[in-house]
Amino acid sequence: MPYADATTVVKEYGDALRGKIIVDITNPVTPDLLGFVVPDDSSGAQEIAKAAPSDAHVVKAFNTVFSHVLAANTAEDRPLEVFIAGDDAQAKARVSAFVESLGLRPWDTGALFMARALENVGLLELGLMNHSVKHANFSLGITLLG
Repeated sequence: MPYADATTVVKEYGDALRGKIIVDITNPVTPDLLGFVVPDDSSGAQEIAKAAPSDAHVVKAFNTVFSHVLAANTAEDRPLEVFIAGDDAQAKARVSAFVESLGLRPWDTGALFMARALENVGLLELGLMNHSVKHANFSLGITLLG
């Protein structure tokens, strides 16, 4: 779902989301891909969390992997990286387990405020796609040295 509809849908489902994990995969970018449609001190995930019931747990994940790359599930014989952020450790653990069940590698980046950094990575990828790589058949990942 596009970010523009996310908070509306979360508000509409309201009570049905109590105690649930909401995985935010969106990138709240402007149509010109030069910025964000959320306040400078927030993120799409944080805005979704504000719209959700207080006992729902928002976890940012999957927003830095293009959908067709995710569907192909390959990054030159190594798992694709999925960066996650959220305030609830159990919710992040469940999302991480789901990511691993898909044969992907989860990387916990910290609390939900880190969603803004992950959305910046999404914007970076769109910039790479439009200005240097010239296609979307790539993914960003982590290489551990030593």
